[in-house]
Amino acid sequence: MTTDRTTAGQQDAGVVIVGGGPVGMGLAIELGQRGIRCTVVERYAQPQPIPKGQNLTQRTMEHFHFWGAEKALRAARTIPAEYGIGGLTAYGSLLGPYHYDWLQRELVKPFYFTANERLPQYATEAVLRARAAQLPSVETLYGWDAETLSQDAEGVTVNVRERRGEGRRTLRAAYAVGCDGARSSVREQAGITQTRTDHDRVMVLLVFKSRQLHELLQRYPGKSYYNVLQPELEGYWKFLGRVDLGSTWFFHAPVPVGTTAENFDFKRFLNEAVGADFEVDFEHIGFWDLRFAIADRYRAGRVFIAGDAAHSHPPYGGYGVNSGLEDARNLGWKLAATLQGWGAQALLDTYDAERRPVFASTIDDFIAKSIADDKQFLEAHDPARDRAGFEAAWQARAQGAVGEVNAFEPHYEGSPVVWPGTGEARCSAKGSHRFEARAGHHLAPAVLADGRNVFETLGPGFTLLALGADAQATQAFRDAAAEQGLPLQLVQEAAGGEADRYGAQWVLVRPDHFVAWVGHEPTCSIDQARRVLALAQGRAG
Repeated sequence: MTTDRTTAGQQDAGVVIVGGGPVGMGLAIELGQRGIRCTVVERYAQPQPIPKGQNLTQRTMEHFHFWGAEKALRAARTIPAEYGIGGLTAYGSLLGPYHYDWLQRELVKPFYFTANERLPQYATEAVLRARAAQLPSVETLYGWDAETLSQDAEGVTVNVRERRGEGRRTLRAAYAVGCDGARSSVREQAGITQTRTDHDRVMVLLVFKSRQLHELLQRYPGKSYYNVLQPELEGYWKFLGRVDLGSTWFFHAPVPVGTTAENFDFKRFLNEAVGADFEVDFEHIGFWDLRFAIADRYRAGRVFIAGDAAHSHPPYGGYGVNSGLEDARNLGWKLAATLQGWGAQALLDTYDAERRPVFASTIDDFIAKSIADDKQFLEAHDPARDRAGFEAAWQARAQGAVGEVNAFEPHYEGSPVVWPGTGEARCSAKGSHRFEARAGHHLAPAVLADGRNVFETLGPGFTLLALGADAQATQAFRDAAAEQGLPLQLVQEAAGGEADRYGAQWVLVRPDHFVAWVGHEPTCSIDQARRVLALAQGRAG
């Protein structure tokens, strides 16, 4: 097992993680599996039983697979696998005549190694906690608060306090990461500002039980969540989802300013959204402000932020927890590379350079755009006024929903650690799913000649796919990696198989399974191999 190499003296850990939700625990596992000592400080002794962050995409399930937690996560599901994370959009009410499938992420399954999953966030957290407990390099402080944080040239100091006890500790580490939510104290203490867009909407979160609702919605088999468009909502949704199969539900919707649990008829509100009267047993009624927020930077010296601490948005489309877990995967390998000496200090700056524009694009090109498009549609079309025109426009929206799934393809084109690293390209959430290997994009799966999926051959460091490439050139990459101390797995495959769809003879895959470089010539000199690997490590120039 590798050991941490830090610039500081005696330290408790390589990394202190403040916040032990899915993002913080995912980061701890990513680091712990790489032999990086880390301490997680989490204020709650047990995961909080509020259902949120339930839709886990195929890409997110790749993380769980490589974190050694996929089987446990699927075993913890509360809804049968055949329900997947399929959704439905309706006009007026769920039981009305107008609806179509929405967010059909199963359409992009061929481009990922794993299938998607759906379960409440507290169940996901429990699985991650159990996996972290298996890693000796991960220390967890559940039921502790991080009170103060400071940094100097050699490291970070975090003072923590036991919430229900007398315990006090001062933690010293090379780096700290705030995964402590939208009201992040780590972000504030590090002096990181936010840009916020307040949509001036108060939202309600209802958690309730209703067997009758399950019976009413059995007409839509395989659906786990539903959103309702109504003209008076001006593009905002009434959003309903299953927590389990048959009884427990959550519901988000805008409500008038000043609404409380006591002065509003929430049963009627739900009945209107569904289009039928049904019995409701409320378990939770809470409120939150609808707004978008993104930190103006994701790094301040030795302090980083991830997940909701770095970016937050309304729960539209299941982007939140999946974006946060991608933050953890991106930052985790870069911290490990830097601490272990095979990544340059400049590599850490690419966390912000890659992840922040991707989330900005997620807001602009998907979530906020969806709200604006829905508002425009509702203003322009009304079945009571022009049924034929409405139905034609509604059918067009249904077709557009298919295209949106394919277009959400976060990538790092233009990143300083992606070849060629210059030009007009920029990191974005908007792209297209393709089997072709493209620098900056997620690697699609392929079955190799020996029957294994290429994802079963990927190493914990970089992996070089040599696809019918010259043997002497392959040795050049081995030598260059050895010179630079870079962990490099080599996978050699003859031409003529499914890997031909990558359209390349060389594919350099990063530890997070994005492509760093694609080569199309069978030969490669030792100098070129050095340049390619140096750029991927953040050592260009």
